Amino acid sequence: THTHTHTHTHTHILVVSEEPVWRDPFYNGSVIKERGAVVLRLAKSWFRIGSLEILTRTGELDVLRTLLDFVIKEHFKSIGTNDPDKYVVFFSRVLNETAHLIAHWMSVGFAHGVCNTDNFSLLSITFDYGPFGFMESYDPNFVPNTSDDEGRYSIGAQANVGLFNLQKLLEALKPLLTSDQLSQSQQILREYPQIYHQRFHELFKAKLGFLGNEEKDSYVIAFLLKLMEDTGADFTMTFRQLSEVTLSRLQKGSFAPSLWALSDLSSHKHFRDWVQLYLQCLSRIMSDSDEERQHRMQGVNPRYVLRNWMAESAIRKAEKNDYSEVTLLQKTLMEPFMEQEEAERAGYASKPPSWAQQLRVSCSS
Repeated sequence: THTHTHTHTHTHILVVSEEPVWRDPFYNGSVIKERGAVVLRLAKSWFRIGSLEILTRTGELDVLRTLLDFVIKEHFKSIGTNDPDKYVVFFSRVLNETAHLIAHWMSVGFAHGVCNTDNFSLLSITFDYGPFGFMESYDPNFVPNTSDDEGRYSIGAQANVGLFNLQKLLEALKPLLTSDQLSQSQQILREYPQIYHQRFHELFKAKLGFLGNEEKDSYVIAFLLKLMEDTGADFTMTFRQLSEVTLSRLQKGSFAPSLWALSDLSSHKHFRDWVQLYLQCLSRIMSDSDEERQHRMQGVNPRYVLRNWMAESAIRKAEKNDYSEVTLLQKTLMEPFMEQEEAERAGYASKPPSWAQQLRVSCSS
């Protein structure tokens, strides 16, 4: 989808076979027969943190150095190949981009599902996200992967997992660093939380239409997320409907059925308190009209994301050789910020159907 999740991988070919494949999608012994298929995806690079980790662990330091030099030369062209500190600069760049990537994931409610070092790109590309999910009701403990029993990769844990993976990257680089370079890199690692939080707040301020920088903004964001968590408000549509509603309607607090996510949110006893704070923050933006605010907010708050129920609906039809919904989803998600008639008719911006809550995905889904 084109929701700024730094995907940068493209499905080039999908080949479907009539030959059946027996699979156990939930690892519970319930084997089912499915149609076989092969997907060819393209990316700038498939090198990942694990690509370096394994070389350090097996003591193949010459190969490690060769691979690192190749990655830097091909994909980090601003780093001088003769720079004695090139590995430190490389680590700093990967750390910054990883922090920004995860903040982007959070800004659209995207949970990767399997955030181990072997699924984390050195180029901060979103890939290997098999059992992913876009969060529906806002829940920091949302886990898309049914086999992640401990919630290690819950949506709220992603930033910390990113830090863990970067620690592993530094361990992989350690044999190639001098003691001074190692100290510099450890200091860079300590800066990760600040870099992540700064980008997170920039993105969420944009989602709420804020311009400039005020301390109160962070409180208003946290307050809203708490209301959403308490009420189970839909993540995507709460922000989208804030982008579409007029401020006078928001202040009145009575919403038409089409504004169902805001209606859910308004059931919270502190909703009006939050609205007053929000309006105060917006009022400092001089000569800002409803139309201008709505325009900039609608440019960063998608109306459509690939919810699991939408994918499941398309899959059920495709299994019967009806690819109409696959085509519709493809078309819809090319322009996720733009309201589209067909997508509206399909209910892609409506309240998710009740059966959606029963859906589970795994690495074998």
